[in-house]
Amino acid sequence: MAERKLKSARAALMALAFLTMAFTPAYAADDMFAFVQDLGARSYSAKIKAVNKLAATGDDRAAAILQAMVSRELYSRNSDQRIAIGREKAGKYEITDPLSGKVIGMVAESDLTSLRSNNRLRRTIRTALGGLTLSSKDPAKRLIAAKSIFRSPKEEQIEILRSALKRETDVDVRTELVRALSAAELLHAKTADIRIAAINTLAVYTDRGVSAMLKGVAASKSDETVVKAAKDALEAIEERVYLWELLGQLFTGLSLGSVLLLAAIGLAITFGVMGVINMAHGEMVMIGAYTTFVVQEVFRTTFPHSFDLSLAVAIPMAFVVAGAFGVAIERGIIRFLYGRPLETLLATWCLSLILQQMVRTIFGPTNKEVGNPSWMSGAIELDGGVLLTYNRIWIIVFSLMVVALIALILKKTALGLQMRAVTQNRRMAASMGIRTGRVDAMTFGLGSGIAGMGGVALSQIDNVSPNLGQAYIVDSFMVVVFGGVGNLLGTLLGATSLGIANKFLEAWSGAVLAKILILVAVILFIQKRPSGLFALKGRAADA
Repeated sequence: MAERKLKSARAALMALAFLTMAFTPAYAADDMFAFVQDLGARSYSAKIKAVNKLAATGDDRAAAILQAMVSRELYSRNSDQRIAIGREKAGKYEITDPLSGKVIGMVAESDLTSLRSNNRLRRTIRTALGGLTLSSKDPAKRLIAAKSIFRSPKEEQIEILRSALKRETDVDVRTELVRALSAAELLHAKTADIRIAAINTLAVYTDRGVSAMLKGVAASKSDETVVKAAKDALEAIEERVYLWELLGQLFTGLSLGSVLLLAAIGLAITFGVMGVINMAHGEMVMIGAYTTFVVQEVFRTTFPHSFDLSLAVAIPMAFVVAGAFGVAIERGIIRFLYGRPLETLLATWCLSLILQQMVRTIFGPTNKEVGNPSWMSGAIELDGGVLLTYNRIWIIVFSLMVVALIALILKKTALGLQMRAVTQNRRMAASMGIRTGRVDAMTFGLGSGIAGMGGVALSQIDNVSPNLGQAYIVDSFMVVVFGGVGNLLGTLLGATSLGIANKFLEAWSGAVLAKILILVAVILFIQKRPSGLFALKGRAADA
């Protein structure tokens, strides 16, 4: 008998569970429909209750409905008082069911009544929207909601934030929730202890929003302990921000140094081996940049889906094109002017003007668009608002790779051995059977090709125009003279030190005065050490 009763109880429980599972969604759907209809109530108190009930469901549809109400897109249809979302279309209003999203029909504006709201209702909706978004399954939406709340925290959001923080598992979202909760507690908490605890939490962050909030509290007439805590936190934040800014200036200086290195390294080779002051060296940089533009145009029109590979193709192409120009210049002009430095300087300066005008004639005088591949777009964001852009990071890496490649060529190849021999003693090298004229041409071509690769890098951070090379020619000569003529290590150290010094001086004195100070410093340094950081041995040193 007892066993039979137990079986009957089990059957009843199973039936009850089945019925609950079967009918709960229907009841939930009915409840949602009722809550939506209550938004059209005459009483604002009833509307607020309906908003809170919708928010309590946690349903994703509730957020869209409340957002439509905030945007004044929620209407009551006059014929049956049905609540619907209405949007103007072709002179009429297309109304859709807020729960299913299905289009109900097209009606005239006179057939709809917009749902009214007041400040209290709007505050309730904003609070409800914050809670609903913080309950979203998408971490990206929760992150956006937390950031939005931080910018304008409300007292009623404190409990919502605390609840969201307890169940949050995503690290980035938790960080933003802590910041938003601390901001809300700082501005709206009733006790000084809670506000000071919030200040101590916010002191970890270094963004401008936190600093502005703490400055407001520090300048207010709040509790003295709270004001003092805010001032102490501001001092700690400012110290950390200053250190991060120094790091940012160091990175910017390194990136400028890498640009100067790419522009100067070819000049250092030609000047060191041949003793030629090439005023058209900047135009080799310009030719490399325009080669990049042409290659990218081919990819845009022919291989648009492979655009990210355009830079990998442009680098060797720029080396070949600029190198060919360099060989042609040496064979056509420079070789007739050896031992006549003034005539060489004037001839190459005239050549630079000719090349600029040639580019203007072919491509026009305006700047050309050169795009960044996807892997060079974006930045690493550090504390204090410091951005390490990917394009400058890659340029630093690329410049170091070029230096390593040149060092390998000079130390491990026959051309490098002949270049070093000609640098140290041209007559002895010629007597040993080295064709010095061929070495000169190949050296000039190598230096020009490296400048062309520098133009590829510069095209990613600067405007591609006929005057591109002129902006770097003076700085390139300063790097070569400061580091030591023809010395690879000296060029590397000279470009890095001048780039960093220039950026730190810019923060203190401005760009123009920084350039002047750097120039004066290099002149004074050369007065004391004419050979630069590293003296060159051989024929060029004796000249």
